[in-house]
Amino acid sequence: MKILIVDDKASIRSAMKTILVRLGFSDITEAVDGEDAWHRINEAVKKGRSHVFDLIVSDMEMPGMTGLELLRAVRTSPDVRKTSFIMATTVTARQIILETMRLGIQAYIIKPFDADMVELKLKQAGIL
Repeated sequence: MKILIVDDKASIRSAMKTILVRLGFSDITEAVDGEDAWHRINEAVKKGRSHVFDLIVSDMEMPGMTGLELLRAVRTSPDVRKTSFIMATTVTARQIILETMRLGIQAYIIKPFDADMVELKLKQAGIL
C-alpha cells in the first residue's frame, strides 16, 4: 500500500509515519503541505502510474492549499478520486467534519493522536 502523509509540521509527519511503519506499512511518502502533496500526486500520474497512492493522511490547516482543498482536488480528479483519505487534524467544527464526510473521507482523526487511535480508525475504515 502506498501512503502519502501531508502535514506542515515535520514532527506530526514523523509521528504518523512511525505509527504506520509499526502497523506494517513501508511505502510512505511525505508532503509538507497540500500544494506539495498535489504536486507529488500529479507528477506520479504524469509518469504513467494509474494508481498513485492508496491512502492519503492529511492535516486540515496548512498554509497554501489546506487539507480540505486537497481533499476536494483529489475527489474531482479522475486519476485519484477513489484514493482513501483520512483527515488528521485539530479542527472539530461540525460543519467542516460534515463537509469532509460528504466528500468521502474514510476517517477523521482528532489531534493529538496516538498509535491506538490511528490503528482503530484504519480498522474502522477497512484499511487494516
